[in-house]
Amino acid sequence: MAGLLNIGLTGVNAAQGQLITTSHNIANVNTPGYHRQSVIQSAMTPFFSGAGFFGTGTKMVTVARAYDQFLENQMLSTDTSRSAYAAYSTQIQQIDNMLADPTTGLSPAMDAFFAGVREVAADPTNLAARQSLLSAAQALVGRFHTLDDRLTEIREGVEYDIRATVDQINTLASGIANLNQQIVVAQAAGTGKPANDLLDQRWQLVTQLNQLIQVTTKEQDDGTLSVMIGSGQSLVMGNQAATLGTIQDKNDPQRYTVAIIPRNGNPIEIPERLITGGQLGGLLEFRRESLDTTQNRIGMIATSVASAINNQQKLGVDLSGELGLDFFSLPLPNIIPSGAAVMGFDFDTDPAADDIANLGLLTDADYELTFDGANYVITNLSTKASKTLVAPADSFEGLSIDISASTLASGESALIRPTRYMARDIALAINDPRQIAAGCPVIGDIPTTNIGTGKLSDIVMSNVGGVVGNWNLELTYSGGNLTMNPVAGFSISPSVFNPATDASGKTFTVTGPGGFEFSFTLLGTPSDGDVFNLQPTEAGIADNRNANLLASLQTAKLLFNSGTGAPTATMDSAYSQLVNKVGNKAHEVQTNELTQTTLYEQARDARDAISAVNLDEEAANLVRYQQAYQASGQVMSVAQRLFDEIISIMR
Repeated sequence: MAGLLNIGLTGVNAAQGQLITTSHNIANVNTPGYHRQSVIQSAMTPFFSGAGFFGTGTKMVTVARAYDQFLENQMLSTDTSRSAYAAYSTQIQQIDNMLADPTTGLSPAMDAFFAGVREVAADPTNLAARQSLLSAAQALVGRFHTLDDRLTEIREGVEYDIRATVDQINTLASGIANLNQQIVVAQAAGTGKPANDLLDQRWQLVTQLNQLIQVTTKEQDDGTLSVMIGSGQSLVMGNQAATLGTIQDKNDPQRYTVAIIPRNGNPIEIPERLITGGQLGGLLEFRRESLDTTQNRIGMIATSVASAINNQQKLGVDLSGELGLDFFSLPLPNIIPSGAAVMGFDFDTDPAADDIANLGLLTDADYELTFDGANYVITNLSTKASKTLVAPADSFEGLSIDISASTLASGESALIRPTRYMARDIALAINDPRQIAAGCPVIGDIPTTNIGTGKLSDIVMSNVGGVVGNWNLELTYSGGNLTMNPVAGFSISPSVFNPATDASGKTFTVTGPGGFEFSFTLLGTPSDGDVFNLQPTEAGIADNRNANLLASLQTAKLLFNSGTGAPTATMDSAYSQLVNKVGNKAHEVQTNELTQTTLYEQARDARDAISAVNLDEEAANLVRYQQAYQASGQVMSVAQRLFDEIISIMR
């Protein structure tokens, strides 16, 4: 009877354990990270009798949780990518909305400015039209400032989020290390049995950490879980967690980089390219790929607008008959450290010359200047194109670099950001409407005594050095040739004009004292002895020739040299390309986020099919284990009755 009673007791105990575990599952159906648990049973060692082996009941081996490492890792992989794209998408959407907005974007301000230029060209002596142009120019400057201010606000938000995310990573890493310690203690006290609820809590922290930064894990023999980030940098080892921190970038005090903070010693910076996945990876990738390039591109457009307008403005004369001054002012390119080089833009090295053709060489990239003790090398950080500079001054991709007084020591480098702060610091350089150089410095005159039909047109300046002064060039046509008076200090090329073939127009170039240079077109059929006069433009006359050239800059292709060296984009289209680039990137990131969300949900469903609590299944288990409990109790009851019968027989 004692054997039968013990067998019943083991069944009752096992059924009770199953009921407790099932109830625990039901209670935790909504607990994040909980894995379904079940009691693992096995038969107890039987005893041998002459008739064979007889069973002695059941025993509970362990309480196991439904856990599949492969499926869990799939969830981690898809979830960290989803989190990265989500963080990226949230940030880039702000830029996309700002650039594409028809009221806050750059295009309306650009259109209004060039409309003001055309208004001045229509009536160049009208001071009201000139003042309106200055107002439109100030509005354009303000729009550049507004765009840069908004990008700066986004940058400040990103930097804050990076620091906050690193703090969350430290908190979660510390929690995992503490749970490692608790699990070791609990499993030691439980003779090596798994501490399921503590394991679930630890894995839930790993899941949350993985949403912030991509992690890899490895379970150790002692039950602890090691957590690595990046290319294998240890974040959690046993009950110790490394501390991450953010430190100011040595090249940009407003930019933070992620570093490991040792207990003793200096922070060890983690290369940004090694931090992938999760919210932190998404923020760093957005800052590197979209925010920096957008701010640089806006600055490049500001540089292009200002430089193109300034160059053309300085090839004209204002209402006072003076050569044009800079319309806009721009700062020098940003260099850290500042003594590494003296830098400017090589398309504006000669203010008197029309060298705006080099504007197309300018890019929106950042550069690195390195010195190995013998040579200075400048490298485009986007394309990796580089050039060894020739001292003391050289040029590269639209930049002029003077290294004659460089403070770089051997092995040191400098960061060059040519256009980063141009939109922030662009300013209007003139405030007097009379200073708008709407006229051309040279004017042509045809005496009424000429017999032929020859005409002068399209006087275009290419160099204004010395053009304003007391001079008068007389060109006389005779026998198919143009001769000059005076000759000293002047030259003309070519000098031959054949009415039979050139009547539709032929261009001549004149170089004068002081280096000024201009071209003009002669057309028609001049007669021998006809004279054409060229002299400085008088002050205050209604001359709109340079204003027309200023207006033509809106549709001129000045930017983004192609492989053949020809510019491919106007200032408007350069901005449109930026809007499209950001919009396409925003769409790409949103699409990737949706894709990764779908993959994550599929991985989660596969995991839940094994590990999640199913209330219908647990309800059925309750009935099954209740019946097992009752049946085992009935076995004990039978044993009791049999024992009572034997006692009564013995009486």
